[in-house]
Amino acid sequence: MGKPKVAFFDFACCEGCQLQVANMGEILLDILDIVDVVEFREVMSEKWGGELDIAIIEGSITDEHSVERIKEIRKRSGILIAYGSCATIGGVNGMKNNFDLDEIREYVYGSDFHFFPTKKTMAVHQVVKVDYSVIGCPVYIPEFVEVLKAVLQDIPYSVPDYAVCVECKQNENVCMYDKGVGCLGPVTRAGCNSWCVNNGNICYGCRGIVSGPNEKGAHDILSKYNIPLDLIKNKINMYNKCREIDQNAQ
Repeated sequence: MGKPKVAFFDFACCEGCQLQVANMGEILLDILDIVDVVEFREVMSEKWGGELDIAIIEGSITDEHSVERIKEIRKRSGILIAYGSCATIGGVNGMKNNFDLDEIREYVYGSDFHFFPTKKTMAVHQVVKVDYSVIGCPVYIPEFVEVLKAVLQDIPYSVPDYAVCVECKQNENVCMYDKGVGCLGPVTRAGCNSWCVNNGNICYGCRGIVSGPNEKGAHDILSKYNIPLDLIKNKINMYNKCREIDQNAQ
């Protein structure tokens, strides 16, 4: 039957997650042995208008044209993978949802803003059915490989639903709170191997919030280290504003 036909598509994003794939090196060669990439604007000019076995989507949905386009891609794809924070949880584009849309349009486009229609930012799953997710900004390549293996074997993959702090402890990192720095590791889904903290940065919550975060424990930690709650709320807002759409739908 031949190798599965795979295409990458981008919506509202920086295309950094696709760049992660382009920079995979020898691992990418291994992947190309088992799949046929028929469209990938980041690295090739060819276009494919036919049926797809796997569509990999980067970017959030921010206007009616994008809604129509992602629905068309969904119709001709056997499996759809949301890829990166913008696609899976709305990402930084979701911060637009804090403001009046006309105000934002005028700020960006000036007096001609009416030529540029927009709508509230949505993650891909808030518009069409998503089969697999690879969360992160940018994505963590080992996790992407694991998800791709799961897709090709037709088995499920579940994003870990415990905190990044678990991975931080396993990697023997000094807690950022012990350094007096606010970090979202206690409330953010793991699966990235505490990538940012391993490299001296904080966790910004780009993988989304765990189910049932320990709010009381978080308040206790913030009080202990004298870190303002509003600071943490603003950090959560940077990637996770689109959660409110899911919460309102429940």
